[in-house]
Order: sequence, then C-alpha cells, then structure tokens
Amino acid sequence: MSASSGRKKVGNYQVECELGQGGMGVVVRAEQAGLERQVVLKTLRRDLADNEAHEERFQREAQAAASIHHQNVVAVYDCFSWRGDTYIAQEYVAGTDLASVLQTLQRLEPRLAALIALEVTRGLEEIHERGIVHRDMKPSNILLGSGGEVKIADFGIALDPRDSALTQAGHAVGTPLYMSAEQLLGERADTRSDLYSLGVVLYQMLAGRTPFLNDDSKGSPSLVRRIEAGRYPALRKLVPGTPRYLARAIRSCLRGAPKKRMPSAQALRRTLERALGSPCPVECRREIAAGLWERNIFQAPENHTVRVPRSARRRPRRRAALRWLAALALCAGGAAAAMASGWVDWKQIEIPPSWSALPGGGGPAQP
Repeated sequence: MSASSGRKKVGNYQVECELGQGGMGVVVRAEQAGLERQVVLKTLRRDLADNEAHEERFQREAQAAASIHHQNVVAVYDCFSWRGDTYIAQEYVAGTDLASVLQTLQRLEPRLAALIALEVTRGLEEIHERGIVHRDMKPSNILLGSGGEVKIADFGIALDPRDSALTQAGHAVGTPLYMSAEQLLGERADTRSDLYSLGVVLYQMLAGRTPFLNDDSKGSPSLVRRIEAGRYPALRKLVPGTPRYLARAIRSCLRGAPKKRMPSAQALRRTLERALGSPCPVECRREIAAGLWERNIFQAPENHTVRVPRSARRRPRRRAALRWLAALALCAGGAAAAMASGWVDWKQIEIPPSWSALPGGGGPAQP
C-alpha cells in the first residue's frame, strides 16, 4: 500500500500514518477495529508481490514470527489478503529502534548496554528453542519501547530448519557488517551465527562502531578474512572503562569459527544475569526506560506528564552496604563467642577514648 493511494482502511484496520518504506514494501501504523489497539501493517510492494519467491518469503516471515510467543519478540497477530495485497499485522512498539538510539548517543554506558543485550538474549533463546535462526540481528531490528521494552523484529530472512526452501547454499543473506564469516561465505547458518551478530551489536553499543569496518581500500584484507582471524580493535583499549565480563562475552561471541564461540543464547544470558545481579524482566524494563528517558531518547507530548521509572543504579551500593553489615555482624558474633569461651578478657583490652564520641553510646561499656 503506497502513501499516495489514498486508501484509509485495510480489512479490519484503520490506517493512521505511514511509518516507513524499504526495499521490500511499506509499513504503516493502524488501529484494529473492535479491539481498539494499534498495530503495524507490513505489505510487499506491488512489483515484488508478483514475484512468487518474494511472496513465499513474506508468508514464511509471518509464520516464523507467529510461532514465537515471548515478551522480547514482536508478536504477529494476523496475515491476510486485501484487494490483491498481502499484509502482516503485528505488534506496535511505541518507541524507537536501537539504530536510532546509537545514531543519537553514539555509545551507551556499559550497564545499560548489557541490560539491552540481556533482554535481546532472552528473546533469542526462545527463537532458537523453536529451531529458528534469525540471521539478521542488527540495531534496526531491535525495538526499544518507551516503557523499557526490548523486542526483536523482522523475520524476513529467518531460517527455519523445517523449510529448506527459505535459503540456498552459496547465497549470502543479511547485513554484511553484522554477518558471521559462514553467512558471508553463503554457508548454512545456525544459532551461533545469531550470537556472532549480537556480539557485533553489543560491541557497537559500547564502542560507537562495529568491530569490523567495511574498508575496501587497496591492500586491505577481505572482511571475511578479518572476521575469521578476529582482527578488530580490542574493546578495553578502545573503551577503557568496559567491564571485563562484557569484553570477555563479546570476544567469545566474535570468534571466527562457530565451534569456538559462545555455545548458546542460554549461556550468554546466564553470563549477563550473573554480572548484572540477576535482574528480572520487570527490573530490566524499569532500568532501561529510566536510562533512555534520562538521555532524552523519548519526548513526552505537550501538557502530558510522564512518570519516568527510577533508575536501579544504586542497587549495587545498597548490596555493598548489606555485605558490610553482614561482615560486621559476623565479627561481632565471633567476638561474643570468643568472650563466652574465655579466650578474650575485656579487662586486658584498652578502649580508645574516641569511641565515646561515636553515635549510639560509643561502643561496648567498659567493665
């Protein structure tokens, strides 16, 4: 459906505005009658709709996405035909995409980047559990909602092992700077290819650039050879403040050989959860939303008050304080046990006079 067609209604959906156009078709925002919910409608361009292969791929995209039900994956509601055109109706995420955020901020602080990556990893884990390989993990396919939602979108070139017709050997599909070596060579991709692409995205969130730049200058090695050899700037040299756990996780994802990479999305999820303090999805959304609102990624409409979630950054300090209190309690318990056993005689301990100035009585009473 083109913007100039003047068509305002598509089946059971009232079109509100156009969200964008791409090489494959048009994306519009619409409202579903009866349910009164906003959705996204995607349709193929008319010239591509006549191509049987493109039409089949479009149908397969809907089927692949519709088979996944997860809070970190964009939901597909319907796939239908209307006046000769095929449409996919999917969840509308009120916000932006990671590519736009990086274009504005260039870099994200490590914790915010790790939280976004954790939510993406949770979605990838479900996708891979269904036997599907996304094959196009990149910032523009990661949607960020104003409430901190993180959702994987666009299954246009997803690989379902049950449908070998989706790809052919020897044909590279995807976005080169985010593709693994096996994808660039046209070999069959598996779940570790998605982990490689996610490693590139996480590197970019921290460094403001992808690990491999498409440098075609004379004498430069090919992109595939650089990827296979792992020749890219070390993250901690490029961004000195990068936590070691993130640098190690990214390095594991960016291994040239699939067998040497992070083994699974589950393994990456567990690594990130341990380092971040095991935040649940609600905590992740709350902190991501706070981070994006604080950086003016989202703008509230005029005369509209938005309640911005409080950042959870202070949580580690509270935990550190609790650890100190626990250590003090342990020491006090040990001292009490020592006195009870007769190992310590308070008469032989000299209490510093400065203790009397401390709040709450200045320490133990002298005998």
